[in-house]
Amino acid sequence: MVNPLRKLWVGSCTVISRVKKQDPVTKRTEFVEETIYEDEPCRLSYQTLTPTTDKNGVAEIVQVPKLFLSKELIIPPGSKIIVTQNGRTVEFSNSGQPAVYSNHQEIVLELFKGWA
Repeated sequence: MVNPLRKLWVGSCTVISRVKKQDPVTKRTEFVEETIYEDEPCRLSYQTLTPTTDKNGVAEIVQVPKLFLSKELIIPPGSKIIVTQNGRTVEFSNSGQPAVYSNHQEIVLELFKGWA
């Protein structure tokens, strides 16, 4: 059965994780980036949160990016997710476990600031 939500997925994403690999020559174990998924259909959406406090007398509005994609994909927490949508490409990291529904999953994102 085709997921009807996919008609709304106008973006694509690449998911990258850090994994331990041993260098065959030096025998040192290092973390390297490994692409898990590439060019997966998705949709990036933003939820605007109403300010509850003001910062230095100025109300601060917060936008929370949320990624919609296939429920079959397993996205490890802390992965780098590169999203291209509407002609723009942005690097994010996922902030935790996805909310999985019958037709899709939703992952709350934050801007990628580097590997932890």
